[in-house]
Amino acid sequence: MKKNGTVHNEQIMTLREVAKYLGLHVMTVYKLTREGRVPAAKIGGQWRFKRDVLDEWLETQMNRHSA
Repeated sequence: MKKNGTVHNEQIMTLREVAKYLGLHVMTVYKLTREGRVPAAKIGGQWRFKRDVLDEWLETQMNRHSA
């Protein structure tokens, strides 16, 4: 799906948005992110996530645990 000429999946997400997207508590996502277990970047003191990178990471995690 396109939005303003860019692919919608490339949107930048906040910690709260990622928690809702993954169905996890905000503090759980925060802890995993701080530990480097979830792909993210700290920008201006706040964590940001790219949805497409998060989706790829999630797919890898699911494949790793189902093998």
